[in-house]
Amino acid sequence: LSVHIQTCRALMVISLLLGFFGIIVSVVGMKCTKVGEEDPVTKSRIAVAGGVLFVLSGLCTLAAVSLYATQVTYEFFRESTIPINARYEFGSALFVGWGAASLSMLGGSLLCCSCPAKERRGQQYHRQAQSSAAREYV
Repeated sequence: LSVHIQTCRALMVISLLLGFFGIIVSVVGMKCTKVGEEDPVTKSRIAVAGGVLFVLSGLCTLAAVSLYATQVTYEFFRESTIPINARYEFGSALFVGWGAASLSMLGGSLLCCSCPAKERRGQQYHRQAQSSAAREYV
């Protein structure tokens, strides 16, 4: 196979692996699961890590599909002896790839928006309130 096809294949395999690990990490980071830490701040950070993996997976997919589309466009407009009706054109798989990349990046960015900073502030305030109330009763 030519170099650009091997590169696209490698990027898609990397994208699949990143997506698989993103699913596993995101499931562990969900607030409704009992897997892993019980601390909500740690759970949120794990969910953000899953979101980052999804964004990276979407970027790898986008790069692979766009690289292949660039090569198809280059081959189509290059002067050759192949008749125009026998040359490659954009197929539905390219559009599905672009759609999948954009949905993966959108989902990853939504997971990244679960920032733990607000929860941490509320938790610290809650801890201080308990410790000061405990001192008054002692």
